[in-house]
Amino acid sequence: MMKYVKVSAFIHAIHSYNRFCHFESKPHLGFGSLDSQVRASVGIFWDLDNKPPKSFPPYDAATKLKKAASEFGVVRFTVAYANRQAFSYVPPLVREQRKERKALNSLEKSGVVKVEEPYICRVCGRRFYSNEKLVNHFKQIHEREHKKRLNKIESARGKMRVKLVAKYAMKMDKYKGAVRDVLIPKVGYGLADELKRAGFWVRTVENKPQAADIALRNHLVDVMDKRMVDYVVLVSDDSDFVEVLKEARLRCLKTVVVGDSNDGALKRIADAAFSWQEIMMGKAKKEAVSVVGRWKDRDVLKRLEWTYDPEVEKKLYYSEVESDDSDGFFSGEEDVGASVLKENAGAWWKLDCHSGR
Repeated sequence: MMKYVKVSAFIHAIHSYNRFCHFESKPHLGFGSLDSQVRASVGIFWDLDNKPPKSFPPYDAATKLKKAASEFGVVRFTVAYANRQAFSYVPPLVREQRKERKALNSLEKSGVVKVEEPYICRVCGRRFYSNEKLVNHFKQIHEREHKKRLNKIESARGKMRVKLVAKYAMKMDKYKGAVRDVLIPKVGYGLADELKRAGFWVRTVENKPQAADIALRNHLVDVMDKRMVDYVVLVSDDSDFVEVLKEARLRCLKTVVVGDSNDGALKRIADAAFSWQEIMMGKAKKEAVSVVGRWKDRDVLKRLEWTYDPEVEKKLYYSEVESDDSDGFFSGEEDVGASVLKENAGAWWKLDCHSGR
């Protein structure tokens, strides 16, 4: 009997503690739950029409962006949208680099400039003392071999195709790693290929006004409807995404904007904002830790906010007293609920002398 009384008293104390501390219980989590260790999901949505990586190499920009976003949680979606014109565009910096490379090739060919270290082919290991010879070697041998492999794979069917892909996988990866530094892309400067290499899902839309914005907005809304992300990282300065960010905040999602506009409409609405310079320098990755900490503290304070409702508190108190009385804790004693009502019969500001006692 004493054990039963102790257990019941302990349960009653727990209920009272939860009532006054206003902690929300989670029945689906057991004691010692690892819920605090579960990281949030992050989605990166890149508007390439509005914010292409003009001043930075595409692969480096994409990897730096993913590293900064990973401080908010696990990056599960990396999406980039643009029309065909954005992929055919060549930034001025890349044009200048190509002009310098062409001038250097002519000087090496005429013998005016001699290289100290030879150019090495990353596929076969051969050495060349001019970049032009390396390019010709790469086109005549390795590019042809690569095209032959692709033709064999495309013409094969079924299990044979799978075997050929497995057979040529390492050689094709080696070729793709070497061709970026040797051959100049025929269209643009290899933006789509570099983003794909960084792990982004790149989608090309029609050359129509706002086509990329509409497609990216629809993709973002679909992800929000399915509750697939907790953090939305939007790479854009386009004010057309204002309503989408507002909708994301209404759904209790955290929003982060990456852009160069210091006083843009998106940055005023988002929970956090960074510039491309901060992303590339690694400053955004360091600041993301403190930003997440502030968000967590704010959420904890919201959960701990205490709102007092006299009627609710009275019902909770009397229900607990009645349940304890029914268990036999107050047998032989005066009913606590009745005594409390009796004491509170008069107004609190009236003294005993006023009531005629």
